[in-house]
Amino acid sequence: MRFTHTKIKEKLSETLKAVLPILAIVLLLCFSIAPIPPSILLTFLVGAFLLTVGMIFFNVGVEMSMTPMGERVGTIMTKTKKVPIIILISFVMGLVITISEPDLQVLAEQVPSIPNMVLIMAVAIGVGAFLVVALLRMLLGIPLSYLLVFFYVIVFALAAFVPGDFLAIAFDSGGVTTGPMTVPFIMAFGIGVSAIRSDKHASNDSFGLVALCSIGPILAVLILGLLFNPGSAEAVSESIPVIDNTVDLWRLFSQGLPTYIEEMAVSLLPIILIFLVFQLVTRDINKKSLIKIGIGLIYTYVGLVLFLTGANIGFMPAGNYLGQTIAALPYAWIIVPIGIIIGYFIVKAEPAVFVLTKQVEELTSGAISAKAMGTSLSIGVAASVGLAMIRVLTGISIMWFLIPGYFIALVLSFFVPKLFTAIAFDSGGVASGPMTATFLLPFAMGACVAIGGNLITDAFGIVAMVAMTPLITIQIMGMIFKLKENKLHKKAVQAETPQTADDMEIIEL
Repeated sequence: MRFTHTKIKEKLSETLKAVLPILAIVLLLCFSIAPIPPSILLTFLVGAFLLTVGMIFFNVGVEMSMTPMGERVGTIMTKTKKVPIIILISFVMGLVITISEPDLQVLAEQVPSIPNMVLIMAVAIGVGAFLVVALLRMLLGIPLSYLLVFFYVIVFALAAFVPGDFLAIAFDSGGVTTGPMTVPFIMAFGIGVSAIRSDKHASNDSFGLVALCSIGPILAVLILGLLFNPGSAEAVSESIPVIDNTVDLWRLFSQGLPTYIEEMAVSLLPIILIFLVFQLVTRDINKKSLIKIGIGLIYTYVGLVLFLTGANIGFMPAGNYLGQTIAALPYAWIIVPIGIIIGYFIVKAEPAVFVLTKQVEELTSGAISAKAMGTSLSIGVAASVGLAMIRVLTGISIMWFLIPGYFIALVLSFFVPKLFTAIAFDSGGVASGPMTATFLLPFAMGACVAIGGNLITDAFGIVAMVAMTPLITIQIMGMIFKLKENKLHKKAVQAETPQTADDMEIIEL
């Protein structure tokens, strides 16, 4: 219990640092250029409280349960050394976990021209197939950059033939389906698989699973875009609730809470079942560790229920209304710098970002600090939200940003250390999580409604933008890291090199 109390205090400090800046920015906007009704502000504040408590429980729970579960499953599965079994289990695991991802249901609702179950199954098959690819890459030692170039060439080649209404949603799907439930397990799974390798590149190859799994959904939706006629279906902006009193406020949250209780139970169940099957077969975890994992799962479940309730019910209407109000101002351009500031801080509140930065710091023995990772991610997301707001104001096609962005990212992958490439492409899927879907997307949709733009082509795509820019900023960080390392190495060599002929004679003697 002392361990849990200590962890909760530690996570409380981290969470407040992440959430308070967003709270301060929204309050500043509300009391200055973007006034909002008191009912929406109160809903936002209650949502912020639930989100904060949820993040604390989630982060404690992940360390206690999801990380050790994923590592155990990855290690045990790989130790069998039976490739057909490894491929089958990996595919089924990716398929089942993706089907249970709640954000996928939201995506399905945004594409009315494709039956929900068809889209969900296609995306799940895509994730399952690419989890197999990612696992085989690790076992065979194939460079990640080669696979990324190969598959993204296919992605952009397909995009040339897909109707415009599908493009933004297809690229959004890559970030949406790697949510807070699946990312910690998949990342820990990669660490477990790499643990059985003894070569020097094993730790580098433990990253990259999320990167490849993010490509599957994009390809799946693009292929469906070729098969289905999008017609003239349009997305509908989220309705903003009207709350007259505290009883209405309580009713709003109490009615939404059961939805997320059920969704998170369905999402967590497949992961628990997969782990239990492995434990029944191998029985390599003692009773004390199992009890700790069980308590961690409860923390994870409670945390995600509270987080998603606060984000979806509290943050979504506030984001939508703020977007509408700011875009309706005579100086609507101000939404670009505001978007940049919000983007810089909001990524810090993504649950899976905590997991990624902590794992990177631990696996690199502090060489890549969580703080440096967080700053690079913030800069990337700030840039992406700013560009997304420019798209909302101008209606520029998302491909004008994605093609050069991915081109730069893929070119960089051949010049930076392999570890940074894997971390960068993982970061894209991790950064575009529930905070993007519940605040930034409604923010963009509200702005789009205010200026009379097309929601599907102009507002959607912000998730894709958030997933793209960290690929560049993290790799630039890797380039700086490499240059500093080379400089230090050069100085060390010079310090050891004799400076005079007399020195050379002494060494020879």
